Amino acid sequence: MSAHDSAVPPASVQSYLDEVPTWRDGTPATAGAMTAMQKRIWLLASAGKFLEGMIVFMVGVALPLIIDEFGLSSAQSGVVTAAPLLGIMVGASALGGLSDRWGRRQMFLAEMILFTAFLVGVTVSTGFPMLVVCLIGMGLALGCDYPTAHTMISETMPTTIRGRGVLAAFGFQAVGALAGTLVGVIILGNRDELSDWRWMFGVAVVPSVLVIVGRLFVVQSPHWLLGTGRVDEAEYELKRLLARRPQYPTTVTLTRHDGSGSDATSTTDVTALFRRPWRRSTILASVPWFLQDLGTYGIGIFTPTIIAATIGTAAANDSTVSGVVADDLHGTEGAVLIDAFLLIGIVLAIYLVNRFGRIRLQVFGFLGCAVGLVIAAASTLLDGTLQIILVFVGFMLFNLMTNVGPNSMTYLLAGEVFPTSLRGTGAGVAASVAKVGAVLTAFLFPILLDAWGTAIIVLLLAGTSMLGAFVTWTFRVETTGLSLEDVDRMHEAPVQTGPAHTSQPAPTGIS
Repeated sequence: MSAHDSAVPPASVQSYLDEVPTWRDGTPATAGAMTAMQKRIWLLASAGKFLEGMIVFMVGVALPLIIDEFGLSSAQSGVVTAAPLLGIMVGASALGGLSDRWGRRQMFLAEMILFTAFLVGVTVSTGFPMLVVCLIGMGLALGCDYPTAHTMISETMPTTIRGRGVLAAFGFQAVGALAGTLVGVIILGNRDELSDWRWMFGVAVVPSVLVIVGRLFVVQSPHWLLGTGRVDEAEYELKRLLARRPQYPTTVTLTRHDGSGSDATSTTDVTALFRRPWRRSTILASVPWFLQDLGTYGIGIFTPTIIAATIGTAAANDSTVSGVVADDLHGTEGAVLIDAFLLIGIVLAIYLVNRFGRIRLQVFGFLGCAVGLVIAAASTLLDGTLQIILVFVGFMLFNLMTNVGPNSMTYLLAGEVFPTSLRGTGAGVAASVAKVGAVLTAFLFPILLDAWGTAIIVLLLAGTSMLGAFVTWTFRVETTGLSLEDVDRMHEAPVQTGPAHTSQPAPTGIS
């Protein structure tokens, strides 16, 4: 195998990440291209998304028990479901943007410590105020994770697998959502107390502590270090990141400026996100994500409630503790089947993202979500077996298409369409805007469900999905096949994606 020698000229961070050893006949030795450190970073980022999906969607499972234990009103129950999303909304920009200032690794670790501390607080909450404060605190940490986990993966991965790596990690949000509902089923099926919801959240404490320990030993982003002028540290951390047996490369020598010194990309001023040339990226990253979260969190969190309200359960009129637990269990069991389609959707997204591109999948997914929601709304006009079938088909199609398209692509694009100096801030702002939609849905959904009924709410969400497809296409910026350094230079000159990506268009429609 060939190797770098001491006379190798300086290169960029991404050049080292994208380079693979070759056999003497020139065949790339791509097997095992990811190093142990790259795999560790990916696993620890995936764990964060798993815990997010588990906790946020578990709130919907635990909500009926919390309402009964604390005697909450409809407005208070809306506050409970909105609290973690409110924290995410604030944390994504207020804390996530700090990764551009203090470093990716520092925030990658700090967010998980914060999450674990408030998670313990939730499990021992003595009343409504303490519960809400701790849920908001958890949300702050999870909000920070949106841009930070994405940048930790994307800035340490080869260009060819960056999209799939980010999506695969994001897919663990769906695994966590499914795990959260399964934990609910197991606990509710083996216990018969209103305090069962505390056990649901308590299950997540041990894995979160393990993630903290793992994140203590990851490298700092070489892209970020080089962008801040700390070249020697960037070379050292890049060498750690690429450590493998046999070692390749043996020497790391970075170009001092690395293409990040242009006027377009050197600023860390957040207002640059709302000026040309990056305003278009901000709209693309933020608005479709906002529209997507209206549906994702409205349908996702309240799937058990919607199923129970639509098809009814045997315990619907039973207000005893056993009746409340039984009703919650029935709705949750139905949600497990529906949530499984989130996993199928993310698998398809990973497979298709490099074939069809981010923009096409996002538009296609939005349209599919709208169709699924219309089918679910139509079920309210029927009764009996056909009604049940349409409810499940509609929600299954929604979950499938949301992860094939907008739920996964909005997350991926938000971390790709901004330059290195603004990546954490831009992705954080996009996530914050998105969570405004999530908070509105989580708070208003229980109230509007009682006032307007299931059909009207679901049809409104179908309309937001159609609007999401329109905004995505109007402000499209395709990043498939581009390296992060290509994105840094995106507005300097036409980007050449290279022979391996000739079928992919250069960024389109950029103002």
